[in-house]
Amino acid sequence: MSGTSLDSIDAVAVRFEPGFELIACHSQPIPSAIHSSTLALFNPGDNEIERLGRLDLELAELFATAVENLIRVNHLDRQQIAAIGSHGQTIRHRPEANFTLQIGDPNLIAERTGITTIGDFRRRDMAAGGQGAPLVPAFHSALFRHPEHNRVLVNIGGMANLTILEAAGDKPVLGYDTGPGNVLMDSWIKQHKQKSYDRDGQWAAQGQVLPQLLKQMLALPYFSETPPKSTGREQFNQCWLEQIVNALAVKPQPEDVQATLLELTAVSIADAINSHPLSDQQVFLCGGGSHNSQLRSRLSALLKPHYLSTTAELNLDPDWVEAAAFAWLAYRTLNRMSGNVPEVTGAAGYRPLGAIYWGN
Repeated sequence: MSGTSLDSIDAVAVRFEPGFELIACHSQPIPSAIHSSTLALFNPGDNEIERLGRLDLELAELFATAVENLIRVNHLDRQQIAAIGSHGQTIRHRPEANFTLQIGDPNLIAERTGITTIGDFRRRDMAAGGQGAPLVPAFHSALFRHPEHNRVLVNIGGMANLTILEAAGDKPVLGYDTGPGNVLMDSWIKQHKQKSYDRDGQWAAQGQVLPQLLKQMLALPYFSETPPKSTGREQFNQCWLEQIVNALAVKPQPEDVQATLLELTAVSIADAINSHPLSDQQVFLCGGGSHNSQLRSRLSALLKPHYLSTTAELNLDPDWVEAAAFAWLAYRTLNRMSGNVPEVTGAAGYRPLGAIYWGN
């Protein structure tokens, strides 16, 4: 799994029978050249097809290396690995136009590793009229639903998405993208501090929230749209941010913009959760943003009196939840079971997700 943040490739080995078990995990760095090329491909430009073709192969080689390193470092028996679930790297996600594109050729992963690989998870849901995202709520429901407590799972990656799990088992799962997670904070600090991310929100903590900037960002129609909905860099990107910042009457201090971006993430998540009020509600964070102590502090304040923690309390490290989710989706596909939740994505029904590329 490599997400919108493009910070690394997460690889996990997971067992699902007789019960869920995270066996091993590995984080594979993304070389700076591939990182830069992929970021460039996010934006429309000349010669996109040529760049896409090259990166499709380069990322697949990197994904295969991540799998091989996971096996080698953790002394895994490759004969015991039923399949690889590879999400790929999202380059475009345009649900309003009914298309999404992830690259990192699964053919090459299967060829390099010799292991059956399942990829292209999102397009079957879109073919059935869905958004193709988010897909992790089905996994959240299978692993984290509690018979007595209402729970909300919030994944804070490049984008943020939530899953609402009511205690009553017959209640449908609800989930959607709330808006930006780390993506705007990461791009802003990279531009002004040449850092890849704002550790613990330390830079944001030095600034002051700009109410007018926050108001203008929250005025984006996406925030008021009703689910099912999903989003990505196509809406929340550096160009969009700079247009709003440059239109302000007074040029703001960079740290104040960072503080406002953190507040945007916190408020959009909290507003989404508070719009579905449930008693005895527990909120569990996962993803890279769960480590941002300043963001957690703001969420805690905005979500009172709800209980706030991370999925570590539920026995799954927050860094590995999303990778484990796509392992689970691969397991479901391999066993001819559905992986989407129509109430979440808007698809016409339950569908098996992804294509199977058989190993050697």
